[in-house]
Amino acid sequence: MVCYSRKIGQYRRKGQSLIAANKIKPEKWHISNSEAKEALQAQGYNVKEIKKIRCLTHQVCISYWDEKGNVCSGFFSYRIFARWQIEVEKLIESCQTLKEWRHLNHLMQYEFAYYPYPKNIDSAVHKTLENRLCVLEETTQQAVFQDIESQVVSR
Repeated sequence: MVCYSRKIGQYRRKGQSLIAANKIKPEKWHISNSEAKEALQAQGYNVKEIKKIRCLTHQVCISYWDEKGNVCSGFFSYRIFARWQIEVEKLIESCQTLKEWRHLNHLMQYEFAYYPYPKNIDSAVHKTLENRLCVLEETTQQAVFQDIESQVVSR
């Protein structure tokens, strides 16, 4: 009998989602009917009224009535909600060092590779990442220059 070794993760990028890394905990959000309706309509669904919202660990289950009066339901990513963008931007802005930013950037690259983001959220998050990197690099340079100046003055 021939044994083949199974290469787990051979084609899968190494990393975690923001939820798996415990950076964002959307299952604790209390998503309102209006927030869910707005998010679904932005995705192109014809929502008349939200029937039920159930927050799960990695996705949200939403039942709703469409414009024709049919009851529809589905599982949706938290990434379609405006609140997701706000939480991600808070995470980015909370990075105090380049090391923290690099770790978060690694998680974000995994996110962008494996999860579809609405275009507006995708571009806003990329812009926030770039801006935070610029701020951190600038503060790092200032710290180095101040350190050099203090060494020169103390001589």
